[in-house]
Amino acid sequence: MKKKISVVAAVIIRENQVFSAQRDDTGEQGLKWEFPGGKVEAGESPEHALVREIREELSSTICVKRLLTTVEHQYKTFDITLHAYLCDLREGTLPLSEHLASRWLTKDELETVDWAEADIPIMRMVKEVL
Repeated sequence: MKKKISVVAAVIIRENQVFSAQRDDTGEQGLKWEFPGGKVEAGESPEHALVREIREELSSTICVKRLLTTVEHQYKTFDITLHAYLCDLREGTLPLSEHLASRWLTKDELETVDWAEADIPIMRMVKEVL
């Protein structure tokens, strides 16, 4: 039986660009681009998990505005429920500690990176709001 995980992602938009980060080269999603975030821990709300993850991984503070969408996706080795939230960057410059690279993408650049499969529906939704 495959593992099922619940994760959250921050869609941070600034000056008509959205922040994206490239995963390291390990695992099934190695080198794929994603909206940053991470796993929801037991007893933790998705919003709290997202604020914590961005603080831990990107040394920055966000304000969670609203849920954009929830994506259910089946990878080969695990199933994922991904809650994507529209967020504002409150403090920090999003320095990388766990990702290989990051980019602020315009609407026209969104499809120029190799997104993780679960992030593709979110990217398409973001394309409509940019």
